[in-house]
Amino acid sequence: MCPYTYYDIMRESKDPRHLRYQMVLSVQKVGIKQTVRDFRTSRNTVRKWYRRWLDRGYEGLEDLSRRPRHSPNAVPDEERDQLVALKKKYKRMGADQIKSKEHLTRSARTIRKLWREQGLSSRKRRKRHRTKQNLRQIKRKWRLFEQIAEDTKDLWDIPEYYLQMKALGLPTIQYTARDVTTGLLFMGFAQERSVTNSALFAEYINNALDRCGVDLAGTRRQTDHGSEYIGHVLAKKPSAYTREVEKISGQIHTTIPPGAYTFQSDVETIHNLVEMEFYEIETFTGIDDFLRKARTYQLYFNLLRPNSYKEGKTPWELAKEKNNNLSIAVAMIPPVFIDDLLDNHLEKYTKGGHDVPSTP
Repeated sequence: MCPYTYYDIMRESKDPRHLRYQMVLSVQKVGIKQTVRDFRTSRNTVRKWYRRWLDRGYEGLEDLSRRPRHSPNAVPDEERDQLVALKKKYKRMGADQIKSKEHLTRSARTIRKLWREQGLSSRKRRKRHRTKQNLRQIKRKWRLFEQIAEDTKDLWDIPEYYLQMKALGLPTIQYTARDVTTGLLFMGFAQERSVTNSALFAEYINNALDRCGVDLAGTRRQTDHGSEYIGHVLAKKPSAYTREVEKISGQIHTTIPPGAYTFQSDVETIHNLVEMEFYEIETFTGIDDFLRKARTYQLYFNLLRPNSYKEGKTPWELAKEKNNNLSIAVAMIPPVFIDDLLDNHLEKYTKGGHDVPSTP
């Protein structure tokens, strides 16, 4: 008789079916009663495996799944359909973003698991790994509007937006300005990238912030080395954009070191977010409808959207912590169609007598 019980051997066995097969052969040879004694187990255990072997052969000696047939916490079919529909609507947005945007109660982990089961791709763009210096703690200590990062974004390479842009004459370039320490966002749109448009957008932001009582003395307006900000690469004089920025005493225009694109990470981040959360999911009927929806998104971003990289707070909440007397109008400066600003300037400076315009 074996000195070990059946269950002791099973716990150490790498192939339980082999031992059970030996048990079945013993039943056929000496019967159930003797097999119970030899394997030091119960009669019910011997009968169970013998019957399964008779029904399914060697495969019947495998353990059955212990997964419950009913889970009280399982996601209902109706909710599953809703989560799938939300993923198809918001496309590249992640579970945490959609959960916050739609005020969902289901955990982000469960939502991601459901999407994987449905074979829904996250459409996340593969990025090269770069070791970055974490400046988050340093930027958090900056004063409000100590640094504003500015950049432009091509819109014609967004598939969901391209056909609408061509059919309706919508903007092809986005001009973006963002306060680095709070994340407050300001947007402008145009049909081309130029130093003139950059200067007009800078003037628009300067005037809007001045009306809100913001002191821009000591502010750095950081850009890359694009021609829309520095003019010609061999220019010996400051560009129109630089001159416009520095009209405000104490405000300066700085550029990032050549090739140091991570210095613009704050504004590049918003370009990816606005593509996922706005251009890829919205439809438009014309330029006026486009500007209305762009303003709605900017209000949502500044006033309602929590930023997980900035303590889970909205840009407006962070701005109020920096300056408790700040007017909420700062977060509500509307996006502008820069081509309209250009038309207004041309109309102002080209009026002359006898229908002949004067030289601007």
